[in-house]
Amino acid sequence: MNNRRKLVIALGAGVLIESLASFAQQRPAKIRRIGLLSPFSPSDAEPWHRAFRQGLRDLGWVEGKDISIEYRYVEGRGDRLPDLAADLVRLNVDIIVTSVSPDAVAAKNATRTIPIVMAAPGDPVALGLAESLARPGGNITGLSQISPELAGKRLELLKEIVPKLSLVAVLWNPQSKISEISWKEIQPPARALGLQLHSMEARSSTDFDKAFEDATRAHAGAVAVMPDPLFGGNLKRIADLATKNRLPSTYHMREFADSGGLVAYGPDRSDMFRRAAAYVDKILKGAKPGDLPIEQPTKFELVVNMKTAKALGIKVPQSILVRANGVIE
Repeated sequence: MNNRRKLVIALGAGVLIESLASFAQQRPAKIRRIGLLSPFSPSDAEPWHRAFRQGLRDLGWVEGKDISIEYRYVEGRGDRLPDLAADLVRLNVDIIVTSVSPDAVAAKNATRTIPIVMAAPGDPVALGLAESLARPGGNITGLSQISPELAGKRLELLKEIVPKLSLVAVLWNPQSKISEISWKEIQPPARALGLQLHSMEARSSTDFDKAFEDATRAHAGAVAVMPDPLFGGNLKRIADLATKNRLPSTYHMREFADSGGLVAYGPDRSDMFRRAAAYVDKILKGAKPGDLPIEQPTKFELVVNMKTAKALGIKVPQSILVRANGVIE
């Protein structure tokens, strides 16, 4: 082959490569679909989902350009979770993001292939969602709000606020796995603090009034609300009932104090949703969910509602107020 012919072939190949590169650049990138499953209402979940979207933007993902989000809200009707999880599977989304424990379980039951990222469930090992925190295995990973010592810290806060406290009513849902686990977790620290516990069972919102009436008859001095979507979707009603029945109350997320509960102490859920975006980023770039360790909370919030304290005639110690991340006046 003479030199002129080699030159013509080389030039032709160069033009072809340049044309292919130009075509690749012009071809629109595939939009990755994220399914967002929540047991809450859109308004309840909006602060957390806003933090999740911000986390994605911080990592370079642009909604409408390279990602789209399919929202599915149960709005307090837990029986709809399996159907909505199955709906996201039928859509063949690239990844499913869940909020707390029930929706994570529903997503896990709906698919063994689509990656699942949990934002703030309870103990994923106890719930059967992961083999271990270090190596979850399967198609699920993310974060967990598990921190068993927090139950004791909430009781300590109640004891500081009400020094003569001896009986604490505990609102929990016997039909909820995470609520049941939390009910068991709170008992050892209660014994250590010399506190007795009164069980307040609620399986639906229709049980709230009777549960609080029973707690009042039992002469409970305060109420501790266990994690559960049923309670998370009825924060104001529970807070109002606690105040009406003259019961100082504690919960595990700040939204409860925002709604009128006396004190909330627990993981910053917006921060956890923001961190969940990093898992989505890694998985969409090729990481296997089962190889990504499940993270525990790193940022906690203590929020005190002083308006509620005044309504209850309670003086919150300065030692608590100086530690608080938020004080609602």
